Amino acid sequence: MGETSSESERSGAPSRRRSEGTGPQAVLIGMPGAGKTRVGKEASSMLSISFRDSDVVLERREGRRISEIFEEDGEDEFRRLECELILDELENFTGVLALGGGAPMTPRTRQALERYVDEGGMVVYLDADPEEMMERAGRSGNRPLLAGDAHARWMSLYAERKPVFEALSTRVIRTHGAPPSVAAQKLVSALRERRVSVGGADPYTVFIGEGCMEGLREVLGNDTVRVALIHTSTVQRHSDHARALMRSAGYQVLDLVIPDAEAGKTIAVANGLWERLAKEGFTRSDAVVGLGGGAATDLAGFVAATWMRGIAYVNCPTSLLAMVDASTGGKTGINTPQGKNLVGSFHTPRGVLADLHTLSTLPNDIFVEGLGEVAKSGFIMDDGILDILDDHADELRHFSGDAIDVDLHEIIAELIERTVTVKARHVSVDLKESGMREFLNYGHTLGHAIEQLEHFTWRHGQAVAVGMVYAAELSHLLGYIDEDLVAYHRELLSALGLRTSWNGGSFEQVLALMHRDKKARGNTLRFIILDRIGHPIHLDNPPDDAVREAFNRIRRP
Repeated sequence: MGETSSESERSGAPSRRRSEGTGPQAVLIGMPGAGKTRVGKEASSMLSISFRDSDVVLERREGRRISEIFEEDGEDEFRRLECELILDELENFTGVLALGGGAPMTPRTRQALERYVDEGGMVVYLDADPEEMMERAGRSGNRPLLAGDAHARWMSLYAERKPVFEALSTRVIRTHGAPPSVAAQKLVSALRERRVSVGGADPYTVFIGEGCMEGLREVLGNDTVRVALIHTSTVQRHSDHARALMRSAGYQVLDLVIPDAEAGKTIAVANGLWERLAKEGFTRSDAVVGLGGGAATDLAGFVAATWMRGIAYVNCPTSLLAMVDASTGGKTGINTPQGKNLVGSFHTPRGVLADLHTLSTLPNDIFVEGLGEVAKSGFIMDDGILDILDDHADELRHFSGDAIDVDLHEIIAELIERTVTVKARHVSVDLKESGMREFLNYGHTLGHAIEQLEHFTWRHGQAVAVGMVYAAELSHLLGYIDEDLVAYHRELLSALGLRTSWNGGSFEQVLALMHRDKKARGNTLRFIILDRIGHPIHLDNPPDDAVREAFNRIRRP
């Protein structure tokens, strides 16, 4: 299987991200006066983990203040002592570690931090207004490099160090004008993030957690100049936040609003976006950010895939469905009158930021439809998902973003992580849907036909839920599974508030659409069915009477 991994926190403690399980939870870097010590202490206290300041540890070890070491031994000796201490802490300390302002400028220290990041470590750059930081630093009286013309020296050091800090960091937290408690909460959220790595030719990471949209700059990278922010008007609050984050990071942002849901996934909408990109002179050094539900991220990815034959893009899904399905996997597309997603491209994102804050504004029916894709992943691979859904069906069915409690928040975060992991394991070895990835389409053959015949008034997850019951009935009719598993499909999906029957179009209409499904080969119908939970198989050209009878069985409640 492809190179995939999932590392997460299960009970509120920060996740272990280093492959060997050693080293700090996070390393804080930044200029003197950025607030590394205060923010680090507060965040560590909130997480009940240890905090250390490398300067304080060094002073205790040497029995002298930093200024005295500089004066008596010189800067080179200080940097050597500092480096040796940091290397030791990177191996043995397991809390939050704050470094002195100049520490990352020592080549050996910088290389050690790079290795730490390569092993899954988190380096957080705290940045603030230079004048504000300089004023704070001047109060300590323990800054030997700021002797003489402090202002000029400060600005010179800031200009020299800032690019190094940005290059090393996996997250930037800007503290301009905000109290330390705000930065501390952002640090806590970053430490609690769950991450799923998606392998393949162009690997990327899916970040899952409250506030993870703060990582936009790190995912977009320093080589991006302009960003086209593609979003719907229904997520204005979240798009405003994303736009502010990107502008504060120095990107030029082009705001592009599209129609909501499937109405936005048309060639006419895509053409309008291409015209805007052309007018603004977007090139391969620019990028797209897709923010919204599954339809918005599908369209944004398609526009990125086709502009200049492919430019970078990042997905910021705001619905459960988009978080667990549409935003990950590199499938992009638009709808046509002939079918759903028949025109599209495979184009992997640079990263996915599933910010759980966005779920607070999600209506119940849109949240519930996302549970259809979650359940699908349980049926085809991870029965642990089904156990969680069984245990918490009533809470999930009555989800209200305004009233979400801590325990339910953790349950939802785990469901998203598990579901994304299932998808990652499939797409890492089969990006272009030529084999194993097709198993992700369990329930989609009929589901897409229902969406088409209902003129996209049905939510995708609801249609897929009926499609899974249909696939289970077909599997039972052909002797692959027993009747109890069919009944379990109906019971679980109904308990989650998902539909299990449909009384729309005729069998002939459905059959014609299923023949146009992406899995079909020539005139051969192809379905994904189960022969047991966690074991999907391909079913080619099943008997006509079984296909019809399974359809008849989903016509009744």
